Amino acid sequence: MKRKRRHLSAEFKARVALEALKGIRTIIEIARENEVAPSQVGAWKKELESRIDEIFEGKSEVARELARKEAREVKLERKVGQLVIEKEFLEKKCEQLGVDLSEKP
Repeated sequence: MKRKRRHLSAEFKARVALEALKGIRTIIEIARENEVAPSQVGAWKKELESRIDEIFEGKSEVARELARKEAREVKLERKVGQLVIEKEFLEKKCEQLGVDLSEKP
């Protein structure tokens, strides 16, 4: 019989990862006690280690990073719009000049 998939909360994952990070008990012991695979405990531990510095970043740094990403997105959207307009213009001119667009150079 197939076991139903469990949905584990973020709090549970954080608790297990923190316990693994402390290193008091082995990952296998922690996994057995919490009924999860040792590889999953290791993955959660690794994720916690790689992102723990985000806790101490100032909110202003997070806001600046978000603003940079949004500005880049706006710039890329503008560029895509410009390229679409240029493509449509060139297609129209080719049609007016009788250039066959099905031919590849």
